[in-house]
Amino acid sequence: MTDLLDGKVAIVTGAGHGIGRGHALELARHGARVVVNDLGANVDGSGAGSDADDTVALIKSMGGDAVADYGDVGDEQAMATLVDRAGEAFGPLDILVTNAGIVRDKALWNMTPEDFDAVMRVHVRGTWLPCHFASIHWRQRAKAGETLRGRIITTTSGAGLWGNFGQTNYATAKAAIVGMTLTMSVELHSIGVTANAVGPGGATRLAATIPDDHNVIEANDLAPDEYHPMDPGGSSPLVAWLASDEAQHVTGQVLRAINDKIHLMGGWRESATISGNETKWDATKLGTLLATDIFHTRAPGLR
Repeated sequence: MTDLLDGKVAIVTGAGHGIGRGHALELARHGARVVVNDLGANVDGSGAGSDADDTVALIKSMGGDAVADYGDVGDEQAMATLVDRAGEAFGPLDILVTNAGIVRDKALWNMTPEDFDAVMRVHVRGTWLPCHFASIHWRQRAKAGETLRGRIITTTSGAGLWGNFGQTNYATAKAAIVGMTLTMSVELHSIGVTANAVGPGGATRLAATIPDDHNVIEANDLAPDEYHPMDPGGSSPLVAWLASDEAQHVTGQVLRAINDKIHLMGGWRESATISGNETKWDATKLGTLLATDIFHTRAPGLR
């Protein structure tokens, strides 16, 4: 145990297994008191259970403090209650890590609207709702004159940054979370709350649904200092640092933590430009300019 997050109160959604469990354990190792949220659903979002209890038990076994919450991240009242629950259990909220997610992978032509909506509900609505209620909580404290060091850490993925076959729902949701995070960083900066997105990896239950992927590993299967390239808790030290007071200057950033590397993602930036010199573009003449000056390929017909 360290004192990096000593006295901090944290919520981690989707913390019953996998990456969320890794985050909850890591935050607790550094002194945070953690509300472990997990509906206990299957990877496709069906069912419910008390998986959060296992993570709470692990935290308590190492001397930390945690309580379970079984609220559905897509349910408005459950998320309002979640923020209140943190206050009732431990005190005012400092850290919110949104990690809950499901998958319903199918190619575009096979995916149903229900598959699309279910994934968007958990990932996008299920990120926005706890952030919404946390922001209300923090604004009330800021208006009362408190100096805040609030933290929002959301979860994106490579699918959201680059796309992935069979995941038009999941990739769309993860890209939306990036846009949401960047906007929250702008809206909450003035009251001392930061918002950053982390793209983790690991041999999780969700990853195991992909053919030929690795077997499932739980964060507690490994020693805290043990390295494994598919450790679902591999990104958790980065999350813990972003949650600390040391990271007050970092907001509106997207970072990937894969294997033993941390990457700062550059995002959408202008990489090439052509100018019409204040005249309207002629579609019949754009082809060559786009090919040579934008896409850096040969113009049509040139050899």
